[in-house]
Amino acid sequence: MRILIAADTYAPDVNGASTFAQRLAAGLTARHEVHVVAPARGPRSTRATVAGIVEHRLRAVPVVVGGTGLRFCPPVGLARAATRVLREVRPDVVHVQSHFLVGRALVGAANRLGIPVVATNHFMPENLTHHVPVGVRARAALHGWAWADAAAVFTRADVVTAPTPYAAALAERAGIPGPVLPISCGMDLHRFAPDPSGALRAGFRARHGIPDRPTIGYVGRLAPEKNVSELVEALALVRRLRPELDAQLLLVGDGAQRAGLLRRAAELGVADRVVSTGFVPEADLPAAYLACDAFANAGTAELQSLVVLEAMASGLPVLGVDACALPHLVRDGENGFLFPHARPDALAARLALVLGEPALAARMGARSLELAAEHDESRTLARFEELYALRRTARTTARSLQVTVPAPSGDRV
Repeated sequence: MRILIAADTYAPDVNGASTFAQRLAAGLTARHEVHVVAPARGPRSTRATVAGIVEHRLRAVPVVVGGTGLRFCPPVGLARAATRVLREVRPDVVHVQSHFLVGRALVGAANRLGIPVVATNHFMPENLTHHVPVGVRARAALHGWAWADAAAVFTRADVVTAPTPYAAALAERAGIPGPVLPISCGMDLHRFAPDPSGALRAGFRARHGIPDRPTIGYVGRLAPEKNVSELVEALALVRRLRPELDAQLLLVGDGAQRAGLLRRAAELGVADRVVSTGFVPEADLPAAYLACDAFANAGTAELQSLVVLEAMASGLPVLGVDACALPHLVRDGENGFLFPHARPDALAARLALVLGEPALAARMGARSLELAAEHDESRTLARFEELYALRRTARTTARSLQVTVPAPSGDRV
């Protein structure tokens, strides 16, 4: 098949939606011709083949709010550009990754040209509205408007998916016509895996000057909705409760809150026990997880959490806030622990338990591996390939019926 993926965020952007789109495109190239439409890194549109994927980059400008480094395609002329790409590529199916400007333009153009559309929702308003300085009531109204806007676009897709049952139910409650199909973003279990030799762990620690201490890990953006400050607070409590553990926190990633988190660590007296690597290349991510002894995520706007999946595939016990989709991955008492939001004391107690009992941590890590196996990306690819084929067949059949079945003349026999 010839598949076109439309993404408002794509490499080199660092976020879950971008990562999923990149991995989906790469996985599909083994059996299909894959095209990607995404924002360009400059003011001019470009086309290039990268690792077997044909990238159609549409002219874009920087997002000036939030310091995310993202770019967006101005709406003027975007529908025309989307139509031009579709007429040039002639895909069997279009798979959009959002309802934003690129996704919206491709859905509209595909509808006009009679091309089937699969849409995946990675959106939660909470991931964006923290940049808007408004009160609680205004924020709730903004969330309602944002979901209605998403529903207006996704209603025009042939089928809509979301990464987890929680995400699918949330989308339906927000007005997106169901059934929204839960399909995991998937995980490359060959790339993210335990390292019995310890070589990757030792190498990453040496490169980043990470001391040989029990290590709580976090990988991802240092953004407000990720609540990384709770991890810093919990570290200080762990060191107070169980000083003999000599625990440290490893933060892998960058974002607007990095400087503030390090200041908070200094205020709590744990600056020397927080290691912040900043951004690390994609190739170094598997080793980053292996440098940890446990993984924690306090984010309250997760529709799945690829980083938790990656930590599980690396054989780590995982601790996740009891919110949104994290309970789908973190089985309390099995492969880690859930903890209540805004309760760093509760997180600290669970971290002390995991770090202080190696046998428990090992059992939980082994269970993480078992659960991660359910998210093998080969299953995800097969599911989407099935959807693409079904939609292409349905659309082809409909066209055939329109051509071969004469319209009623209105004459009586």
